[in-house]
Amino acid sequence: MKLSRKIVFTYLRIRLQLTALVSPQKAAQKAFTLFCTPRRSTQQTPSAIIKKAELISFNMNNLAIHGYRWNHPSPKKILIAHGFESAAGNFDGFVQPLINKGYEIIAFDAPGHGRSDGREITLPVYVQTLQYIVSEYGPFNAYIAHSFGGLAIAHLLETVAHDEQTRVVLIAPATETTTAINGFFHLLHLNGNLRAAFDRLARDKTGVSPEELSIRRAVQNINARILWLHDDQDDITPYRDAEKVKNDRHSNIQFIISSGLGHRKIYRDKHTLNHILHFL
Repeated sequence: MKLSRKIVFTYLRIRLQLTALVSPQKAAQKAFTLFCTPRRSTQQTPSAIIKKAELISFNMNNLAIHGYRWNHPSPKKILIAHGFESAAGNFDGFVQPLINKGYEIIAFDAPGHGRSDGREITLPVYVQTLQYIVSEYGPFNAYIAHSFGGLAIAHLLETVAHDEQTRVVLIAPATETTTAINGFFHLLHLNGNLRAAFDRLARDKTGVSPEELSIRRAVQNINARILWLHDDQDDITPYRDAEKVKNDRHSNIQFIISSGLGHRKIYRDKHTLNHILHFL
């Protein structure tokens, strides 16, 4: 972690700890807002293939949500969902190979990311965004998702029509929300009393407990064929969570486990792309 980020996290940790002494509920609210707010800039200089895209957008919850479309119209459609603190433009390397496979490609910046409006995002908001995209630009034959986008796509598929012919690619998906929260609390050295208040607040805001926001739970309701790519040295979405799903032995999920790519290099790796293109 860069020194500047360490200084910021130290300041936030001290501020939250002091607030918790006075009001755990108020500290939980601040912690929840921080947890849902991207801290990395997801604005980027568009690549050549991004510049060639058709720009598409819609309004949701008073926010302008911006995206890209290539190769329209085509008989097959694929939706790409990026992760937390990422953006659709990071997946520009997928575009031409997918066009070559005959796909129409759609990718949106989630609320609070890239060119889209907003400052925060929660899983229900991301799923709501994807539901709108499916209703307006779908139906989709296939999905590609990375990290938090994988968690969102898994929960989306519990709510939209799909079948055994649907293809889903999960790249280093955020398998368990509780793991992300545990990592957040460990990073800021926050205590257990605050965690209880945080979990209650998260349940009030999302309508479900953090334990239910789980790909391991969601895949029990998914009929699509799934290609799951994960790296055993991923320090953001740890492989140990994915391994539990692997050990469940779902007949519709194929796992490919790499070593040394970590969380972000994996979706830029040429072998990953080849596996995906073969699967699709």
